[in-house]
Amino acid sequence: MARRSALGVLRQPQLLVPGVFFPLFFVALNTASLGRAPNLLVSRGFPPVDSMLDFLLATAIVQGILFGATTSGADLARDIETGFFDRLTAAPVPRLSILFGRLAGAAMLGLLQACVFAVVLVAFGASIKGGLGAFAVLLVMAAMLAMGIGGFAQTMALRTGSAEAVQGAFPLFFILMFTSSAFFPRQVMSGWFRSVADVNPLSYLIEGARDLVIFELTLQDTVQVLGICAAILVVSLTAATRAFSRRLREAS
Repeated sequence: MARRSALGVLRQPQLLVPGVFFPLFFVALNTASLGRAPNLLVSRGFPPVDSMLDFLLATAIVQGILFGATTSGADLARDIETGFFDRLTAAPVPRLSILFGRLAGAAMLGLLQACVFAVVLVAFGASIKGGLGAFAVLLVMAAMLAMGIGGFAQTMALRTGSAEAVQGAFPLFFILMFTSSAFFPRQVMSGWFRSVADVNPLSYLIEGARDLVIFELTLQDTVQVLGICAAILVVSLTAATRAFSRRLREAS
């Protein structure tokens, strides 16, 4: 199942388009409109970055994963709609491999996206101050987060059996992204937006990853980034496993 999911990603390069194009578009838009913000707001707590590209690299990776990771859920929903899911459950394979195998494709897609964003932004002047070690942490983050978001997408697929419902849930992830510190540091926020960003787990995930890019590789940032990803992964896989068991009971 893992091989099938991974090959499915490789055979559908169009899956990379929205998950790569839109984050790069937002990077270009924010760099053009807010390029002077680091110099103007450094006294108020804006991180000392060489350019907005450094600031937005971690944001692009997380945003791309939110775009792409829902694919595993949509594909599972289509298997349910076509009846292929029922044939898989009757096959002589571990049933949970049906669920977890698809997450391999999500992890591969996340890794590809992270590599593309790093290459493109570095080519345009960004730099990863944490070096290869920080880049390795970003890759692990991308794979774990893709599996975590994919787990939530699969939960919805198993509960609804509708690919449209899974794809329609994407705006919820988008809202979560834009109410975090993804595009602007919390230090310069105020009012209700700051309050929401303070309790948004994506704020702490992106800030930890951002520190790896603009400062140096540290154990604290590494633990923060991978710890949040692990928490998301545990919660999503627990929800997906329960939804899977429920669908099997209903089908029997």
